[in-house]
Amino acid sequence: MKRIKVSLLLLIILFLVSGCASKNEDELVLATEAGFAPYEYYKDGEIVGVDIDIAKEIAKELDKKLVIKDVSFDFLINEVKSGKADFAAAGISITEERKEEVDFTDEYTTSNQVVVVRKDSNIQSFDELKDKKIAVQLGTVADLYVTENYKDATLVTHKKYLSAAEDVKGGKADCIIMDQLPALEIVKENPELKVMDGILFQDKYGMIVKKGNDSLRKDINRVLKRLNEDGTIEELILKHSS
Repeated sequence: MKRIKVSLLLLIILFLVSGCASKNEDELVLATEAGFAPYEYYKDGEIVGVDIDIAKEIAKELDKKLVIKDVSFDFLINEVKSGKADFAAAGISITEERKEEVDFTDEYTTSNQVVVVRKDSNIQSFDELKDKKIAVQLGTVADLYVTENYKDATLVTHKKYLSAAEDVKGGKADCIIMDQLPALEIVKENPELKVMDGILFQDKYGMIVKKGNDSLRKDINRVLKRLNEDGTIEELILKHSS
């Protein structure tokens, strides 16, 4: 029995040592969800976008190689909390609930949340959404907004906005609530859809790091401040929205 205990202890130590060794200190790992143009999306098999360009600047500032992980939006917080990613960016709205789990960087852009419907939809105002089937991306601020503000509506959650768009086109949902810029991209690719006039609500985006990782958070904030002050972030939004 003593030999077994010693063997188990050695195995645990070996596992911990190998786990630490597998962490490449020369890499900066970003977790994102690459279905949110213009912030992150695939082009010619590569993940690109506003957040990706910003992340490259952050990696350059830290003299590290950027590694990008594409995961579901609702997994982003766990990726950071578990240490599988150093930080995450994917149009992540700054909320008090999320602040309990991770630390946010400074905000770097403001998001207008809009409503996408079919062009032949009879919905004329936001008040008419109260009893409709509303599609959202799982875990987003729109998900929370519908739950709190449209209690009589039917919430239809999706992992990806593209599948939400298909639901609206097929009549399985009446609308999508989402960020304005990705909404414009979706409408561009799906002529059956349109963005309703007006802004439903606004929120602000930040990047996230593990609780207590003040060093990385401050490094990211320094880069975000520089890119905001010199107009780079605005230029990146225009570049990836064109």
